[in-house]
Amino acid sequence: MNDSSSPTDPALVGLLAPMPSEMQPLAKALRLEKSDNQPPYRGAIGETKLVGARTGIGTKRAADATERLLDAAAVEHVMVVGIAGGMGASQVGDVLYPEVVVDRDTGAEYRAHALTGVQLNGRLVTHDDFDMQLDETQALIDKGFVAVDMETAAIARVCEARGVPWSAVRAISDIVGVTPGDVIGLANPDGSPNMGASLRYLVTKPQRIPQLVKLARDSYRAANAAAHGARDTLARLG
Repeated sequence: MNDSSSPTDPALVGLLAPMPSEMQPLAKALRLEKSDNQPPYRGAIGETKLVGARTGIGTKRAADATERLLDAAAVEHVMVVGIAGGMGASQVGDVLYPEVVVDRDTGAEYRAHALTGVQLNGRLVTHDDFDMQLDETQALIDKGFVAVDMETAAIARVCEARGVPWSAVRAISDIVGVTPGDVIGLANPDGSPNMGASLRYLVTKPQRIPQLVKLARDSYRAANAAAHGARDTLARLG
């Protein structure tokens, strides 16, 4: 467990959220203003300046968005904010500040850099396979993983290659193995809703409507919880 803070609090923090449904509550919580410039979201909390952008879904888009963010601004710390799937002891609504993030495809491990007042804890795995089998999930649980997402390790890889500290705030929106894997097709690559796919899904699988309603509600709450976690963390900076 790591509860150490950065030697010097960053003057400019870059915020990355994968989907519109994750960026919207973050922008609201931090009063970020949107513009046509890059990065598109800008603001401040106390003495700390903020810039932000959406990544879209998946590791490649996340890595590309991180490169663009770091090219556009002299960011001193990158914070990933959004939702994640829980496993093991995790429960819906938990807010995680993972200490270690692992790229499932390469096995590379990345260690987060704690900001002032944050206690890092837990292991998160990143990969592009939204529909994991039970044996895959159990193997990850046995290795101590408590959550899974599709972006953080890719963002961490770029940050570490560029010498920029990073951290993550992820709230659990659902439990791996409970949510049907095919729901990932209901979103466009940028994370916005795919209305055509959603309508076809509801027509062909009406029995899943109650489950989708619950997922939407829990995802909304989790995205807000992650945004508030990020806000509270940034508010403690000098």
